[in-house]
Amino acid sequence: MTDATDPRDDLAERIAGEITLSDDPGATLRKWRTDFGVTQTELADHLDVSSSVVSDYESGRRESPGIGVVARIVNGLLDIDQRRGGDRIRQYARVLSAGFESDIVNDLREYPTAVGLDRFYDAVGATELASSDHDHVTGHTVIDSIQAITRLSSEEFYRLYGQSTSRALMFTNVTRGESPLVAMRVVNPTPNAVVLHGLDEANLWEHAPKMAQLDGFSLAITDDPLDDVLESLGDLP
Repeated sequence: MTDATDPRDDLAERIAGEITLSDDPGATLRKWRTDFGVTQTELADHLDVSSSVVSDYESGRRESPGIGVVARIVNGLLDIDQRRGGDRIRQYARVLSAGFESDIVNDLREYPTAVGLDRFYDAVGATELASSDHDHVTGHTVIDSIQAITRLSSEEFYRLYGQSTSRALMFTNVTRGESPLVAMRVVNPTPNAVVLHGLDEANLWEHAPKMAQLDGFSLAITDDPLDDVLESLGDLP
């Protein structure tokens, strides 16, 4: 078993396993590279290969990488992050062992590839009310807002991010949206998107779009039945 005190090794094992077992290893590799904020050129320079090699693996033009190549690429991403100060590794260390009661979190999943935010909103019948610089998500967490706010500490809120903050947090059991958006103010970094479930624009807290813009995430609402939303989320990659 991986030593729980070594978050880098644990994270490396998880990323390598996801890439190796993916139906589209190249797309999964690209997802993790972009999630770490590393360009193809940066990764290629670190690995001492040409940028075309990384591009070919990600596009599928080159045969899927073997375990040895995957391990080298993953360690390259982690080396680059550590050289930058290790922010990503520390972020993941907070959430690797995330575990919640089912009445707090309805669903938490990582995607093998990034999903465009427009596609995500279409899947859950959401309407965007405040935009941001983010155009994709790499996972989602569906949260009962009342249970989360009353039972989770601010530190435990980080676990809602699963393995990445590049995701959508969907809050259910919402009346106006004020509580979850106020809670987001104490969580840093913020997610790519927040979706408030179960209300329409007329009932939304009037300050919600402005707060989303100030905190730098996209805000959307949906009143589709929760079972339908969860089923649609299950159809995403």
